Amino acid sequence: MADDTELALVDLSPESASRRRLIATAGSLLVLPVISTTANAATIVAVRTWPADEYTRVTLEMDSELKAEHFALENPDRLVVDIEGLRLSSTINDLVSKIKPNDPYIDSVRVGQNRPGVVRLVLDLKQPIAPQVFTLKPIGEYKYRLVLDLYPKIAQDPLLAIMNSTDTDPLADVLEDLARNAPDEAPVPSVPGQQLPPRVAQKPRQPPATPPSAPPAVRQAQPILVALDAGHGGEDPGAIGPRGTKEKDIVLSIARKLKKLIDAQPNMRAYLTRDNDYFVPLHVRVQKARRVKADLFISIHADAWIKPSARGSSVFALSQNGATSAAARMMAKRENDADLIGGVNLGSHNKQVAQVLLDLSTAAQINDSMRVGDRILSEIGKISRLHKKRVERAGFAVLKAPDIPSILVETAFISNPEEERLLRSPAHQDRIARAMLNGVNHYFSASPTMARR
Repeated sequence: MADDTELALVDLSPESASRRRLIATAGSLLVLPVISTTANAATIVAVRTWPADEYTRVTLEMDSELKAEHFALENPDRLVVDIEGLRLSSTINDLVSKIKPNDPYIDSVRVGQNRPGVVRLVLDLKQPIAPQVFTLKPIGEYKYRLVLDLYPKIAQDPLLAIMNSTDTDPLADVLEDLARNAPDEAPVPSVPGQQLPPRVAQKPRQPPATPPSAPPAVRQAQPILVALDAGHGGEDPGAIGPRGTKEKDIVLSIARKLKKLIDAQPNMRAYLTRDNDYFVPLHVRVQKARRVKADLFISIHADAWIKPSARGSSVFALSQNGATSAAARMMAKRENDADLIGGVNLGSHNKQVAQVLLDLSTAAQINDSMRVGDRILSEIGKISRLHKKRVERAGFAVLKAPDIPSILVETAFISNPEEERLLRSPAHQDRIARAMLNGVNHYFSASPTMARR
């Protein structure tokens, strides 16, 4: 069996089967104080990990651009990454320590010098993955970044995520009543993969003496599904307040509160495009909402401005013909830049196809978005000061689902010290969530075609 030093120096290329067996037999972590012989060697300035059920991201931030190659090994599963021209520093120790036992994909990390000027990372995995390894150029406060995205070989289905949710199904009693009232030849459908969420277990009940009165169309009615999109996440913190409050944390908290309120309604369910602190590209947020056939899409944010005096809540809908104000145009650009900050692998999807998808928004979608936006803005105005008293419009990429009414809510200015304090308050977050729920309910009450789903 090879010792740790051999493990750090061994060639793990796919052509060397005997050497691959060496790494398979070693299980300990290894960090070696290696100094590259490259004259202009780079230095790692930060390492970050973003574990999530959907995927785990590992980011190595460096002071200069580097070249990296990678390959995967099996039995056991590993990801090997070779980085050229890198000088290791004590910062790399953080990567080892940041791999937590509950990471769904990474079991451990080992680091060593494979050959002069080449540092090797070996990620021991808990399951087979489909890796994406790419580099990002400096933007904002970030320097060059090497990104390792570890996706499962079988991607998580967002619809199954809804169905497998452990939350109590608010429709359980209604659906159970319909099921026991339904005749044998017309049961309530329970096909795996359908949008209707599963019923929670109920105690058996005796069939009623009277025949069912509900028509079949009512028996098969499904809840209104609202997609809640907590902005930013992971590498992208969003706006940061004077006290260091991160937009991504505040909006996720509000989204979770709103989800609980919606799930408690007798005819609604909510779906989160991200349920933890990880980055989701803008086009993926749109695709997720379309995948689960959402009836409404609400993207939740916290505004920021160069002057701390700016304050108030805003609601935005999509515009295909320019923004309604200079401020709206600047806001859309800031939100659309989230992909650059969060880090999108442009080689992982067909950019042309993605652009076509985002250019299919219809006038009907925008009209419905304005209607629901008006309702929500009115309700928020009852608990908060409004920055604008009407729904504004701009070219927000995240609002471009062609068939789903979509709005973006800027809950407050996190750059304003007073509003930052309010956003940090769980009680105020509850009020915001309740106001948005009231607006949603008013919208569907006034839209009987949608409410009949």
